[in-house]
Parts: sequence; C-alpha cells; structure tokens
Amino acid sequence: MIRIEQLAYIVAECQQPERWRRFGEDVVGMAAADAPDGGVYLKMDDRDYRFLVERGAEDRYAASGWQLADEAAFAAAAEALTRSGVACEHGSAELCASRRVQALLLLRDPSGNRHELFWGPQSDCARFVSPAGVPQFVTGELGMGHTVLPAPGFDPTWAFFRDVLGFGLADLYRHRYTDDPAEPLKRIYFTHCGNGRHHSLALYEGEVPSGCVHAMVEVPSMDEVGRAYDRMLRHDVKLMATLGRHVNDQMISFYMLTPSNFALEFGCGGAVIDWSRHQVYEATAVSQWGHDFSVGFG
Repeated sequence: MIRIEQLAYIVAECQQPERWRRFGEDVVGMAAADAPDGGVYLKMDDRDYRFLVERGAEDRYAASGWQLADEAAFAAAAEALTRSGVACEHGSAELCASRRVQALLLLRDPSGNRHELFWGPQSDCARFVSPAGVPQFVTGELGMGHTVLPAPGFDPTWAFFRDVLGFGLADLYRHRYTDDPAEPLKRIYFTHCGNGRHHSLALYEGEVPSGCVHAMVEVPSMDEVGRAYDRMLRHDVKLMATLGRHVNDQMISFYMLTPSNFALEFGCGGAVIDWSRHQVYEATAVSQWGHDFSVGFG
C-alpha cells in the first residue's frame, strides 16, 4: 500500500496571481516570491513554498501535492497505482522544476480532483520571515495543513484514498444544510496519512465549483489567529465563518475567502493524534462553539 507522508503543497489557479501575493503576504502572513509564467510562490516555513498560484482562466483550486518519503517509495507508489488500474503519468522535467521536486506522478481521484505525488522537495532551507510578523506556521512533519475536497462520487473516492493511497479515517460527520428533514444528509470523512495531524484530507459528498471547500493553515497561538482576523478586516477580505472551535481536531479558527474562490481556515491548537490509540467516531456537531458559516453566504 502507498504511504503518503504529508500534504506538502497546494496549487491554485487565479486569473490575477498578484491578488494572491497581496492576500498571502498582507493577510495570511506568508512570504511571496515569483513563480514561472507570472505565478506566485507563497512560503510558510524553511521550504521554498507551500502554496503555488498559477495564472489560469479561472479562480479555483488546482491540485494537492502529496509527499512520499524517498525514491523507493515513489517507485513503489507508481507500481501500486498501475496494479490498481489508476491512470497516472509522470510529470515533465519542466513541471518538476516548477514544483521544485525530483519527480512527480499526476493523477485524478474518482471525483476528478487532481493530485500530485512526489519525492524529494528542493529547498535552500532559508529562514521564513513573515512580512506581517507571523513568527511561524505549524508545518514540519505534519505538512502544510489540510484540504477539504469535493467528492460527489463519494464511495469510490473514499475507497481510492483508503485502499490505494493508504489514508485512514479519523472521524466522520453527516451534514444537512437546512432544517428540511427531506434534504439528504451529506457525508464528510476526515482522513489522515503518515503523520499525527488529525486530518490532512477531508472528503465532502457534493459538488464545489471552486474545486475545494477549504484549505487550512495553522499557527502556534491564539494571539496570531486574532492578529490575522484583524488583518482580514483591515484588508476587506470576505469572512466565510466566524471564530469557533471544532469538535474533532480541536482547532480554534476562522475562515476567509481566498482569491481562488475557496475558503482558507486560519487556526491554532490542532490535535496531534497517536493513531495506535485512536477510536473512529461520528460527530453530530461541527463545533463546540462559534463557526457561524451563514456569514459566508451574505
């Protein structure tokens, strides 16, 4: 079975990548650098980047970058995908150079989400210096955060991540947007890979035009969450959910709209799990308090 170590990067498309430069530096607190063809790299730690924004025809989420341990793990992943009948292709030298990795495998899950499996990230290990004064983001072996992707073909998509890519279920939730009991419940599965982050990937049973429900970045303290909230207000960024604390990963966070039309969760206090002792459960509430998502529809 393939072992994914972490969610290492996210690729977004934007008609005007400079909007991401301003959002990333002035609001989130990441450090921006030029990427090929007018794109933007956004740095969060000692790696060269964790977000790559490419110029595109739409403002949307483009791909998730999943790290494998080494060249042997990469070769084993390619063989496992072939045995499982999953269509994949090796990234070109040009694409690997833009991603700053040794090698890439490109594939789509059964719901059409694009994924990039790679090994050997390049980095000059330069110290992260935030233009907004953020001291650090919580990354390292936990990866850059998490992503929540649409899975309208839910059962085959979950089977793909479980049986082919080796993800495990942390917990689940069944969601109804209205009070109408006739509305079908939609599943959300929170899943983990080869680290202790509560979830690196969540799958949502539905369509999402932007290609992503939300991505999450984490900082070490509540003060940094509050400062980011102030920066969001100061720069007139749309609030997508108020401050709150989730029941499952214990994250205290708020949500705001990115220039690629998916939300970014900015939080602190995420749980790190010992999977040998974890018991899967179904939550019946999203949050212990707060997280009013209705503001995002205003």
